[in-house]
Amino acid sequence: MAASQSNGQGASVKGAKLLKRVMSDFIGLNTTYPLASGGQSRRVYLDSTASTLMMGVAQQAIGAMLEHYANTHSLLHNSARLATSNYRWAHERMLSFVGADPDIYTAYFTGSGATAGMNRLARLFKELRPDRDTALVSIMEHHSNDLPHRKHLGRVVHLPNKMRVGSVDLVALEALLEQEQGRVNYIAVTGVSNVTGIINPIHEIAKLAHKYDAFILVDAAQMVAHIPVQMSGRDDPEENIDALVFSGHKTYVPGSPGVVVARLDHLMQTEPVEVGGGMVARVLVDHYSVTNKFPDREEAGTPNIPGAIGLATAIEVLDRIGMQLLYDEEEQLLAYALEQMMSVPGVIIYGDPDIKACPRVSAISFNVGDKHHSIVAAILNDYHNIAVRNECFCAHPYVIEMMPEETADFVALSDEAVIDLQAPKPGMVRASFGLYNTRADIDRLRTALEDIQQNFDQYAPLYEIGGSDHEYQHTSFEAAGEATFNIPGMLDSLLTRDP
Repeated sequence: MAASQSNGQGASVKGAKLLKRVMSDFIGLNTTYPLASGGQSRRVYLDSTASTLMMGVAQQAIGAMLEHYANTHSLLHNSARLATSNYRWAHERMLSFVGADPDIYTAYFTGSGATAGMNRLARLFKELRPDRDTALVSIMEHHSNDLPHRKHLGRVVHLPNKMRVGSVDLVALEALLEQEQGRVNYIAVTGVSNVTGIINPIHEIAKLAHKYDAFILVDAAQMVAHIPVQMSGRDDPEENIDALVFSGHKTYVPGSPGVVVARLDHLMQTEPVEVGGGMVARVLVDHYSVTNKFPDREEAGTPNIPGAIGLATAIEVLDRIGMQLLYDEEEQLLAYALEQMMSVPGVIIYGDPDIKACPRVSAISFNVGDKHHSIVAAILNDYHNIAVRNECFCAHPYVIEMMPEETADFVALSDEAVIDLQAPKPGMVRASFGLYNTRADIDRLRTALEDIQQNFDQYAPLYEIGGSDHEYQHTSFEAAGEATFNIPGMLDSLLTRDP
């Protein structure tokens, strides 16, 4: 056996052992809540596409770092030097994790998950080429990779998907690029849909973008924790990605910042939007000059040092396991989930369920017959302690496209009528997965869906529409709220305890 093959197999075995160890080390895996039917059960967390649970080792790294905590931008006392060096390492890990050449790209941290980064890049591309007023944006996008382009660039043309609601239609994309040639500034596309988990061919899209002198911006919020990513160093350099954004809270570290990875030559051409301490070279009474150092130039103010180090720790762990191994494992889990869910009569899966023909990871959106998504999600929580998300997942155009008949009346409403609407909105239920989920979690979901189908007539009278969101709520059972956990109550317990 060749040495490289032996090393590869050894790394795979080592990665599998580490995965087994890490997947059970997440905060909240053993959280229990009361059930409407009586008693308690362990929560099954199937809402990772919204936000993942905290990786235990990342929390430990943050705690250890706080023993040495100080602000960055100084090397003259021990703690500041340690904070600065570890914060620098965190940036380096972001670049290597997404395969970005540090001579070409920089990585910097932002607030608001991916949203702040998307807004920055939309403004950047507008300033770089003010004569190009159009962004091509896929219909699949989360609002964070749609609305910033509408606001800052002005003109957005939405890309259609392949038939059966698959990935971006490359033939239609090239036709649009030809039609809009000279106007298209950039293409903005998700790597993985937050609704269906369907994977887009970002490098083929990049090649088409560059063929027509457009940039490509990738929303990798749902991608980097599930799939190997390589922004640069492709065999064909036209497949390289110009800019990419992702969120720490979707990468196993809630409370960590968003990440932007972008080309240095692009960022150097414009002044940062946010100004303040740390991003300047000199400040005088009548003027200031911006530093040429990255990532400092893009990170005004005091950074989220603990969050960045926690995120870098989680990414280090993912790399040590191996992203290809994680992808392969999740593909098997997703195939099992689709098989089990589709075995329940009446369950409707959105997006092509054939993962060989239409690869997907991380999420499955569905409905149960004609039952409203809100009551299905409520029953899953109240009677089965399964945490899922429902409605439109901040991707309204995509959901509307997949449910044209069910959403027609809603689409016809005026904006004022929607604001005053006293009824649940149309939508779906979404089960989404992290590396801590198991087949046992899928089995509980299948059993719960069977229960809803078989006993819905008994459940329905127990629910009514209420609350500020006009969702279905149980009439006699109060789901976990402030009585279950609240910070003032926790403080009362901690601060009155004998030392």
